[in-house]
Amino acid sequence: MAINTILSFLVPKENKFFPLINNIGFVLNNAGKALIEFINADKEQMDGLYVKIKSYEKEADGLVDTVFVELNNTFLTPFDREDIQLLCERLDDTLDSINSSSKRVLLFMPNYIPEAAIEICNIISASCEAIYIALKELKTIGKKSDLALGQCDKLHALEHDADDLYEEYMKHLFENEHDSVELLKLKEIMQELERTTDITHSVGKIIKTIIVKYT
Repeated sequence: MAINTILSFLVPKENKFFPLINNIGFVLNNAGKALIEFINADKEQMDGLYVKIKSYEKEADGLVDTVFVELNNTFLTPFDREDIQLLCERLDDTLDSINSSSKRVLLFMPNYIPEAAIEICNIISASCEAIYIALKELKTIGKKSDLALGQCDKLHALEHDADDLYEEYMKHLFENEHDSVELLKLKEIMQELERTTDITHSVGKIIKTIIVKYT
């Protein structure tokens, strides 16, 4: 039996990671909701809502930094420290991409916000909520995992829906938008939104991997 396995029976594992990870999920869920507000807002309101999204991104950065500090100072963790680090990095990437998507809208300010962009923002928000629910279930690893695994499956389905929306819209865009500048603006915005759904899907895969390891 590995020495770390033996010690795990003797030394209580630090549970401070669960509240920290849950707090990142809470902030991410709020950012997803703010993104919906942002994409549906009038241009005059977008600046203030972007500041709100940016504040969530900065708050998450601080929480992730705290997790990394605790990893360096903690002997035994509730699951592999590499998994905790990778999970938090991808959660941080998700918030960065939400921030980047909204920033692109502000920088490029297209003549209109396509319905496909609004729909993908709804998917992003639903994905953030699914991640938040799944993260709250990590503390029950080894006891029950159906709810968390169900959220991971939901993330997979949502990412697939976003891919379909993106591909359909891009085909429409290149066939119907004759203003090359406007085309480039919308293309950049939609690419970053679609990229965000890819990252949320990767978070789901990491959560599922953790559950499989410890179930």
